[in-house]
Amino acid sequence: MSQPQTPTIDLTAALLLLALATVWGGSFFFAEVALREVPPLTIVLHRVFWAVPVLALVVWWQGIEIPKTIQAWICYLMMGALNNAIPFSLIFWGQTSISSGLASILNGTTAVFGAVVAGLLLVDEPLTSRKIIGALFGVFGVAVIMGVEALTNFNLQNLGQLAVMGAALSYSFAGVWGKRFLSGYPPIMNAFGMLVGSTILMIPVAVVSDGMPVMSLAAEVWASLIAVAIFSTAFAYLLYFRILVRAGSANLMLVTLLIPPVAVALGIVFLDEKLGFEAILGFGIIAVGLAITDGRLLDKFKGRSGSV
Repeated sequence: MSQPQTPTIDLTAALLLLALATVWGGSFFFAEVALREVPPLTIVLHRVFWAVPVLALVVWWQGIEIPKTIQAWICYLMMGALNNAIPFSLIFWGQTSISSGLASILNGTTAVFGAVVAGLLLVDEPLTSRKIIGALFGVFGVAVIMGVEALTNFNLQNLGQLAVMGAALSYSFAGVWGKRFLSGYPPIMNAFGMLVGSTILMIPVAVVSDGMPVMSLAAEVWASLIAVAIFSTAFAYLLYFRILVRAGSANLMLVTLLIPPVAVALGIVFLDEKLGFEAILGFGIIAVGLAITDGRLLDKFKGRSGSV
């Protein structure tokens, strides 16, 4: 009996990964532009609200049945909170005090910390020494970025960095929630359901916090709001699930390393942002942590060493 083949990255999967990294990396850039005129929580509302009709069309086009049970929609509401409402709010608020590039780098810890959270909460994904070491590298990378002075001279920038870290933690719990309670539903339906859930949550939160959304915005701000909703959210989820089927979840995790360079490049070219040496070094350490968590590079190295 032949062994099942491990999913690999072919040319199409590689191009899809680059496309996903571009639209997700672009979300930090789009948010930075929108923040010129729109408060953070209202940006989150725009992001999830305008993405809903796009995915609704996909659900209708594919003939996917919409769940009718209260239990399913409670699960979508919780998923919308963990995977959209909370992390998007924390990231966009964090970007009011830190650059889009730095926010993307700190958000890159999601995969490393997500492996640890899954290891603690899911029976079929045990917590291994490799995951713990990877997480320690992630923590060290964040410490390098924030600097020693953060322990003695805490300021708004530090709070913004911690907000993005909180977003990464929320994403980690979202992965566990989705696997435990939503694995029986079609992936596209899950994306649509959680966006509906997060929209329901964000309408009262944004209105109470920021007031009714203002429609008279600059053209580039409206363009950024629509782009972060259509491209960085709705289209991104379609790419995400296509890559998942074609290349597998382990290869999909590589997008975590591709997002920061995209966001940093956009910030430098269009927003005149500057990234310090600590941020670059910290990203390198976080990338090592992700490689250790993933394990494939280490396995290849061990295989080559054993063959000598």
